[in-house]
Amino acid sequence: MTTPGRNEPQTLKDAHAVASARRPKPGSNLETWLKFHQANARMYRAVSDVDRGHHHELRYWVGYEERKAEEVAAQIQKNKSQAS
Repeated sequence: MTTPGRNEPQTLKDAHAVASARRPKPGSNLETWLKFHQANARMYRAVSDVDRGHHHELRYWVGYEERKAEEVAAQIQKNKSQAS
């Protein structure tokens, strides 16, 4: 179990603010989006251990970000196989 360190989000609201602030610009490459979703999943997981009042909602966001990361990773793989 990891917990956020200093200057890292401690609440669901803080985590949403961080995710919004670091969201890639439209048209960013897929690798950038993959890193974004993976980082968000890690962040929401860590915050879920701290903000117990929003634990279940935070776990939803962990799953959401993991699914988005899987979708982007699949698209990257598809693009690589089509380029071969």
